[in-house]
Amino acid sequence: MPSQYSSRGSLDDAAGLAGNLGIVRHVISIKEPFDVLKEQFKEVFAGKTEDTTEENMQSRLRGLILMSMSNKFGHLLLTTGNKSELAVGYCTIYGDMCGGLAVISDVPKTMIYRLAHWVNREKEVIPQASITKPPSAELKPDQKDQDALPPYDLLDEILALYVEDHLSPEDIAKRGFEPGIVRWIQHRVDMNEYKRRQAAPGLRVTSLAFGIGWRMPIAQRYLR
Repeated sequence: MPSQYSSRGSLDDAAGLAGNLGIVRHVISIKEPFDVLKEQFKEVFAGKTEDTTEENMQSRLRGLILMSMSNKFGHLLLTTGNKSELAVGYCTIYGDMCGGLAVISDVPKTMIYRLAHWVNREKEVIPQASITKPPSAELKPDQKDQDALPPYDLLDEILALYVEDHLSPEDIAKRGFEPGIVRWIQHRVDMNEYKRRQAAPGLRVTSLAFGIGWRMPIAQRYLR
């Protein structure tokens, strides 16, 4: 589902993965409907610069396409957000969160990389470039995940301490982590509970998965 921001490498990697797995691949561009949607909002958004609103429009157009195919063919849509993204809300509700089962919602990003290398242990199934290139949502020019998030190895380590080990931000900082980063992650986890309440059910992998094993108030002024 390419847009004007999709890199040639991403398109090639998707085609390579589909070919390696022997699955049917359809290409449905979102560029044209995205242009139409922006035109529809031209008057309403007059004087406003483009921001995450337009980024989320693209994700939601992709969700519409996938849910339409799910309806038409009776297939279960798998939502592919990982635990790191879901924890801090680096996902679009009603967009890439669409689906009936979240297969890797309890798998941290760094574990995803380890699994990818394991899958490729005998031959290249997952294109190597999709493992080694900087991760990006590709919803705006030159976008990288690390522009908005701490490095994933740092993020996952702090998330494990906060979510799975139930340590306070103060106790986590005492382990040598920068207090400002710890507080930022804690705030993002707490403030995005409303997204996780609406997420598809996932498969438990770690000692504590979001969902039944995790509950916190959605109220905006709640501070842990």
